[in-house]
Amino acid sequence: MHVPRLVIAAPSSGSGKTTVATGLMAAFSERGLAVSPHKAGPDYIDPGYHALATGRPGRNLDAFMCGPELVAPLFAHGAAGCDLAIVEGVMGLYDGAAGRGELASTAQVAKLLRAPVVLVVDASSQSRSVAALVHGFASFDPQVRLGGVILNKVGSDRHEVMLREALEEAGMPVLGVLRRAPQVAAPSRHLGLVPVAERRSDALSSVAALAGQVRAGCDLEALMALARTAPPLACEPWSPAAAPEGVRGAAPDNGAAPNGRPVIAVAGGPAFTFSYAEHAELLTAAGAEVVTFDPLRDEALPGGTTGLVIGGGFPEVYAPELAANEPLRKAVAAFAADGGPVAAECAGLLYLARSLDGKSMCGVLDADARMSERLTLGYREAVAVSDSALAATGTRLRGHEFHRTVIEPGAGAAPAWGFTHPERRVEGFVQQGVHASYLHTHWAAEPSVALRFAEAAARAR
Repeated sequence: MHVPRLVIAAPSSGSGKTTVATGLMAAFSERGLAVSPHKAGPDYIDPGYHALATGRPGRNLDAFMCGPELVAPLFAHGAAGCDLAIVEGVMGLYDGAAGRGELASTAQVAKLLRAPVVLVVDASSQSRSVAALVHGFASFDPQVRLGGVILNKVGSDRHEVMLREALEEAGMPVLGVLRRAPQVAAPSRHLGLVPVAERRSDALSSVAALAGQVRAGCDLEALMALARTAPPLACEPWSPAAAPEGVRGAAPDNGAAPNGRPVIAVAGGPAFTFSYAEHAELLTAAGAEVVTFDPLRDEALPGGTTGLVIGGGFPEVYAPELAANEPLRKAVAAFAADGGPVAAECAGLLYLARSLDGKSMCGVLDADARMSERLTLGYREAVAVSDSALAATGTRLRGHEFHRTVIEPGAGAAPAWGFTHPERRVEGFVQQGVHASYLHTHWAAEPSVALRFAEAAARAR
């Protein structure tokens, strides 16, 4: 396939990658282009802003969780039929999984996609030194093609002239100059930006402002010309339909949708915003009907629910509201008590606990959760240590943890995962049909978990 594409990178976090990437997505979309948005790494929040800017699902490209071999096929799946693809990087250009060299870095993703890189540089505290910085990034890995620079947080016309003169000496094109614009910044809290679902109206205004800022400060024609220099990708697009087999067309004898498919309810709304688009696609391909519900507002599970997925998000922010929705908490508890299959990750784990910061949750798990000052963050290698509706014992997956909460105890009598790297410990809970854990996983890496869960939902009564 041949889709013009750019990777938006930076020397470090906080340089303005999200500002520039989202603004570019919105500006090109305003021109009538079909723009495919992507995010390197495991982050769930930025893709929400990308989706708002483009009207298409924001998709992650994570070489650690999915393996380098799936980066290009997953990209091709998301970008099929688009005029342009923009990939926002993660951390600094060459930062990846700790102790693993380039693995999961923006640089690795750029090389796997054979895509030119645009470096976003926070120029607020430098002038001629910017040339040395950019030269270092351009020469560090000859296989990474740095096609130009966008200067961010430029203070004045004179400052811009000095920066441009320095980069001209270094032979590096300046593709954009953005002045300081704090009014465009999205609000942050303990895990990063506030998700789109929590501030949709304000987020729309922010994205529109970013588009205007990028439109005024960046050379869109030059950026599009650079994107067109990316060569064709010699790979087949990833397909959710090609992965799972076995449950399509199977009609359980109870609790299914009218078309005979099992109904899998997926938690959404402001409290549960973390999900990868491929999960729902895999469940649908496996024969399920995927229906979204909002634990903040819905007082019952969707009709005919035979499987329940509760992903990540911010239940700690909405603990009082979740506690107040007693009818739904009781419905979830009853579903789990009846042996219904439940897959819960991070926020879902907290929601299934007995309490969260002293507020009553579903009480499915004999455990209590609370906020902590310590951030738990990093990639994990895991093996399933208990048979569950999600994974057979011995199933190996890579995932990541990202939370400022703790749950006590941290594992049940039948733990969900045994971590093999970077430390050895067991974590999570398996009981009846419930699989609950802090670990975020990407099912495209192991489609059998989606098939197994859909089959469990098809068998549920």
